[in-house]
Amino acid sequence: MLISTILASKGASVATIRGEATVGDAVGELSRRGIGALVVSADGTHIDGIVSERDVVRTLHDRGARVLDEQVASIMSTTVYTCSPGDDTESLMTTMTERRVRHVPVVVDGVLEGLVSIGDVVKSRMGELERDRRELVDYINAR
Repeated sequence: MLISTILASKGASVATIRGEATVGDAVGELSRRGIGALVVSADGTHIDGIVSERDVVRTLHDRGARVLDEQVASIMSTTVYTCSPGDDTESLMTTMTERRVRHVPVVVDGVLEGLVSIGDVVKSRMGELERDRRELVDYINAR
């Protein structure tokens, strides 16, 4: 399955936050939206970094609650692994596993086009497996 298929079903909307926003603002945004990561972007289309719940928790542990008043840019991951709509989910699963990332922005010509989470990939894979199962059952019953 292609990444474009996942985006077609889930939508291409991406939650972003500016690097100058506070970590507290990011926590609030993550909570309000019920998501696990925000793409850090000054203009909403180009990626400066990514900040996840994992980044927040680790930094809270290391620096304490004062980090909530610091800028998102101070805790974001600047190494961001991306994919394109034409990539397949198998290669994305490999990237997520090897790089230990749960959120991968989808980029076309350097512009942010979507975001795929590990949950999105698992959901699409489960759908593929269910379709395969139904086809096998139909094949067996047709004999």
